[in-house]
Amino acid sequence: MKDQLEALVQQMHKSGILYSEAVREFKKRFVCTVLQENSGNQCKAARELGMHRNTLSRTISELKIDLRALNGARRPPRSARPLALEKKAAR
Repeated sequence: MKDQLEALVQQMHKSGILYSEAVREFKKRFVCTVLQENSGNQCKAARELGMHRNTLSRTISELKIDLRALNGARRPPRSARPLALEKKAAR
């Protein structure tokens, strides 16, 4: 893996990517991967990343990560569900 990382760094350097852009892209990919593996669950992802959930939430905002694209086939929040389905489920 170290060789792959070094090759990637060389490729990024030769293409003229700035350090700040490289760090931002790495953070974004890393966070997205952990979120996907946890089905968008921010509490579990934050635990795996070794950070507080609020810090993860702030990082998601700063990196402009679209959580809807990561969540996959998750159940919509109650506020977005049709009323008939909620009544049916309550029976």
